[in-house]
Amino acid sequence: MHAPAWLTARPVAHRGLHDRARGVVENMPGAIAAAIAGNFSIEVDLQLSADGEAMVHHDDDLGRLTIGSGSLRSHTAAELKQVAFKDTDERMMSLADLCALVDGRVGLVLEVKSHFDGDRQLVGRMAEILKSYSGPVAVMSFDPDQVLALRQLLPALPRGITAQRRYDDGEWLELTPAQRRGMQSLRHAFTTRPHFVAYWVKDLPAPAPWIARHLFGCALLTWTVRTPEQRAVARAHADQMIFEGFVPEP
Repeated sequence: MHAPAWLTARPVAHRGLHDRARGVVENMPGAIAAAIAGNFSIEVDLQLSADGEAMVHHDDDLGRLTIGSGSLRSHTAAELKQVAFKDTDERMMSLADLCALVDGRVGLVLEVKSHFDGDRQLVGRMAEILKSYSGPVAVMSFDPDQVLALRQLLPALPRGITAQRRYDDGEWLELTPAQRRGMQSLRHAFTTRPHFVAYWVKDLPAPAPWIARHLFGCALLTWTVRTPEQRAVARAHADQMIFEGFVPEP
């Protein structure tokens, strides 16, 4: 379960190298281009459109960054590509658009968003696209079922689990206690077989990622690093950081 060397060689720009105040919006082409220019790997989020396309966007619903509102999954890919954004003239990309833009110049870390409902359409579509992409890419999700699907569909693709120490508030309470315990302990790793773990920096150090890293050989990324104090935690307890809000020195 060893991750490729590129995954930890360079800091990973969270949703690209974005700065909304300057019109460079997360997960958009400008943020991707800025990360490439800085030679940073890029983390982006994937959501499923109404017609089964993998789209690059973090939120389940439109409105925080866009003009208009509503569920992203209620719109087709063509409709989503026409949605206007508040702080940029750029438009939402599909995964295929992203792959064409990056073209293997830096590493991609794709986070599969999930409703924990057993729906594997997004992973299936992503797998179709990535079969013809030759650049460095890894995929991760909070949902162990999505990581298991990745193992089954593309076993050679580096896969990871996004995780934190506690799942006892907010939307996590919609999951069963057994699901939350399994995610907290990373117990599912015996079936999902992740190559890496991406762990919340505010929860480091913690036993589960330590065991995954030191006993099972998983690489350990940590998110989302924003402050000097968090950078110190990342240096002490992780192999690489997923960062936002600053530009790491060369």
